Amino acid sequence: MKKILFVCHGNICRSPMAEFIMKDLVKKAGQENEFYIESAATSTEEIGNSVYPPARQMLASHGISCKGKTARQMTRRDYQEFDLLIGMDSWNIRNMNRIVGDDPEDKIHKLLDYTSRPGDVADPWYTGNFDATWRDCLEGCTLLLQELQSQD
Repeated sequence: MKKILFVCHGNICRSPMAEFIMKDLVKKAGQENEFYIESAATSTEEIGNSVYPPARQMLASHGISCKGKTARQMTRRDYQEFDLLIGMDSWNIRNMNRIVGDDPEDKIHKLLDYTSRPGDVADPWYTGNFDATWRDCLEGCTLLLQELQSQD
């Protein structure tokens, strides 16, 4: 079973969008039993809060529910628990490395590194553009899943 943790600053916009997009892709591929997928924050600012309403609405507009998801902070233990820790931007990666201390198993990556346009997932907290975030997360998750399927 592949275990994936998506990570952003607050765990209320980008990382839950990626989490639930990936869960939807895995379900549509009939591989639900082959993956365990979660998301977390690098900060403590939003711990316990639900997915930000515009992010929740964007997921719902594509038929994806994130009901019951609340923000949690990434821990050092997550490095042992997950096969991949996928950050949304360069700051997330820096903070993820700070939390875990080191990445000797090369588990920490940016989501868009799996695409032909590596970089940062658009942050809707600042831009208000949840469409761009949706596109980034969908493309990144789709290509990440393809890569993982090709490894089997």
